[in-house]
Amino acid sequence: MISPESAVEQVPVDTDQETISQVLAGDRNAFSLLIRKYSDPLYRHALGMTGSPDVAEDILQTSFIKAYNHLGEVRGRFDAWLFRIVANGCKDWLKNIRRTHVSYEEDDQPSGYAGPDEELDRSELRDDLDRALARLAPSLREAFIMKHVEGRSYEEMADVLGTTVGALKMRVHRAREALQSMLEEKYAC
Repeated sequence: MISPESAVEQVPVDTDQETISQVLAGDRNAFSLLIRKYSDPLYRHALGMTGSPDVAEDILQTSFIKAYNHLGEVRGRFDAWLFRIVANGCKDWLKNIRRTHVSYEEDDQPSGYAGPDEELDRSELRDDLDRALARLAPSLREAFIMKHVEGRSYEEMADVLGTTVGALKMRVHRAREALQSMLEEKYAC
């Protein structure tokens, strides 16, 4: 018997395959359906990995172009394949960039209830966390962001990244320990 959850999971994959077939048959406009479907989660991932809205957008655009040009090479789930392209773009950028400070330029959820001191404290904590995340190895940062920012399950992460649940649990654990160590001195009570 097919559970409702597995039935829901099958629909996007079949739809993706149908859309890919349309694109490969010459309907270039069909690719925009895939762009609309996957832009937001992939952008959030790229933003979490790079800390820069502009860089995240550039990586996303480059990734979609690469995906379009290699669409005939998709084997398995399109979403996992596309995620790997974006993740690799982020890792390449991280390898090639020299930065001393990482922060999110825009706070898309400003608080109307916090006073100036609270806003300063929150901003400082966010900056400290951003700097600490930037110091993590890319594989640890990726696992931490997928788990704690994007809210993915370990099983979904393993499927997308092509690794084991155990390996990902270890990466997330090591990322937490490293972040705690980096932030502990300043924020210890």
